[in-house]
Amino acid sequence: MSNQAVITRQGEGNALCILGTQTRFLCTAAQTGNQWSLMEVTLPKGSGAPPHSHPWGEAYYVISGEVGFLVGGERHLMRAGDFLYAPADTEHAFEGQSDTPARVIIFDAPAHAETFFREVDAHVRNMPADLDKMLAIGERHQVRFSPPG
Repeated sequence: MSNQAVITRQGEGNALCILGTQTRFLCTAAQTGNQWSLMEVTLPKGSGAPPHSHPWGEAYYVISGEVGFLVGGERHLMRAGDFLYAPADTEHAFEGQSDTPARVIIFDAPAHAETFFREVDAHVRNMPADLDKMLAIGERHQVRFSPPG
């Protein structure tokens, strides 16, 4: 872990394109010794993450817009200022619901999401055509996607 302060200014940090979202890491796993990471995600209406689970927890804070969440089988509409925590191994999903893109801060601990997102950004271009790639990447990074329905 670095003993250096981390400062990420607005517009800094490389943005990844993940399933129609823009994901920008504010603090990377390498900067925290893999203890946690922090990202800002911009969600256009209808974009987001399908139902999945993984062995680390994630916390979500909605900065702007509206985001629909599915957590442990329950649906929640979250708005700016709302917070949600999805414990490890809990099925969850989220999707932008507002006409203007929503913005969400996501905290994961321990930090595992970053390597998954970077690989998806590099290899998944078109869904559902790239579904097999997405599932294989998920398996390598302990992200278990739920079957449809």
